[in-house]
Amino acid sequence: MRSNQNRRNFMKLTAAAGAGFWAAAGVQAQDTKSPNEKINFASIGIGGKGSSDSNDAGRAGNMVAIVDIDKERLEQAGARFPGAKSYTDYREMLTEMGDKVDAVTVSTPDHSHAPASAMAMKMGKHCFTQKPLTHSIWEARRLGEIAKENKVVTQMGNQGTAERGVRRAAELIQGGAIGNVNEVHVWTNRPVWPQGVAKPETQPVPESLDWEMFIGPAPYREYADAYHPFKWRGWWDFGTGALGDMACHTFNMAFMGLNLRDPISVEAESSGHNGQTYPKWSVIKFEFPELAGRAPVTMYWYDGGKLPSPELTKDLPLSNNKLSSSGSLLIGDAGKIYSPNDYGAKFNLLPEEKFKDYEGPEESIPRSPGHFKEFVDGINGGPEPMSNFPNYAGPLSETILLGNLSVWTTGESGKGKVIEWDAKNLEAKNAPEVAEIIKPKYREGWADLI
Repeated sequence: MRSNQNRRNFMKLTAAAGAGFWAAAGVQAQDTKSPNEKINFASIGIGGKGSSDSNDAGRAGNMVAIVDIDKERLEQAGARFPGAKSYTDYREMLTEMGDKVDAVTVSTPDHSHAPASAMAMKMGKHCFTQKPLTHSIWEARRLGEIAKENKVVTQMGNQGTAERGVRRAAELIQGGAIGNVNEVHVWTNRPVWPQGVAKPETQPVPESLDWEMFIGPAPYREYADAYHPFKWRGWWDFGTGALGDMACHTFNMAFMGLNLRDPISVEAESSGHNGQTYPKWSVIKFEFPELAGRAPVTMYWYDGGKLPSPELTKDLPLSNNKLSSSGSLLIGDAGKIYSPNDYGAKFNLLPEEKFKDYEGPEESIPRSPGHFKEFVDGINGGPEPMSNFPNYAGPLSETILLGNLSVWTTGESGKGKVIEWDAKNLEAKNAPEVAEIIKPKYREGWADLI
């Protein structure tokens, strides 16, 4: 059992981190709005998750511009936002409408998150970007830097962060309810899109589609409907696979409660991949060192139908005699916390008999008024959103995306290299072959955006 002094040190550190979620390390937005003044939004990407993100923005302020690579989608969205100008190129929109836009939502495929967000923030626009924050680790670090430099309000779209349940679970973990946590298991029912497939044959580009803008900073390839819409998530050039898609949700409770950033190593096994798409399944092991009294932690990630061993899960509450298809399990030396959903919004303290009358520590993490409302309130001069780029979303995304470095090294064999990670310098010390996964090479004409 670790000393009480170490526990107090960790509580001080996590309390400081919690304050950072809301104060953004003391940074105030340079252009906050009066609560009585409407925010002018532009939404970059209006299909899929972009539909709800743009609706949130439209309810919260004035929608002055909408951007999408699909002209049919733009036409449909025009009925929702009759006063908004339409564009297929966000660069053109920001150049023409810059003085009329206060904030943007970015809900594009992963590989376009960073350049779109960076361009907007460099112009002083507040920025809400869907999860995962970026396609690569370097981009996540860079967006945090740009946000600080330009003193803009930022938020990543991992809406589960606003749930009361996940914040309460974090308080219980930090308060020592389950003792020192040495092991974390996180699993998902993703992918629900094709992975482990070959490169498709070229097809004609639909008339409504701006394919050049879909490609954006990625290496150019000819169109096929295996990439767009939605299926882009499974391709290395465009998406981040099951890990990038879902860990910003399902790993969030452990990240918040244990301050799990800057792992020192990561190792993966998978079904194997061809360098085009992510594998059909993967299991990834992250190692986190001791931190200010918090014990070292090993975290395991499972996707594609893989699950923790029955020995680990045999005493968990089941639904229809089955383990939840997505969830997380934190194992401490004084108990366990099990969440059977993606967000950590619901959880069980185990064993149930031990915690039947347990009340736990007082609330220490402010409760959210609503995920998107945190963003709006921040623009209006209120607290910085918890999932802001510099202090939360960026470090969370860096940790998650590190797993894909080892997944890349699994290749066709399915056995990955143990990646020794230097978080300060964003360097895989023993794996130079993953340098372009850490920091991608942008196509000509795109690098200047970030």
